[in-house]
Amino acid sequence: MSKLLMNLRNVPEDEADDVRAMLEAQQIAFYETRPSIWGVSAGGIWVTEDEAFVDARRAMDDYQQRRSARARAEYAAAKRAGTAATFVTLLRAEPVRVTMSLLGILLVLVLMALPFFLLRR
Repeated sequence: MSKLLMNLRNVPEDEADDVRAMLEAQQIAFYETRPSIWGVSAGGIWVTEDEAFVDARRAMDDYQQRRSARARAEYAAAKRAGTAATFVTLLRAEPVRVTMSLLGILLVLVLMALPFFLLRR
């Protein structure tokens, strides 16, 4: 029975390509499901054979550790160079999105606190 190796929700295309190449290099049989039209399913990469899933999972863990180390090194280099994304740079780049996100957070906090103030006597 097939097992899900990787959910493709919010996965960058280069990472999905790397995983596909890794599975092909190790000759692990897999197939891919595409996202649904309505966004209910994000799609995924599935390993077809149960016996190969352990090897695929091990290879996936190794890949994720290498990718994480590379991303941390790139972020540290960007931070040293002063080009890393900060709240201020994000606010300058996308002021509407940041403002709407902050208003949404504030609305949720107010709605959570509202019962406390309404039931207090």
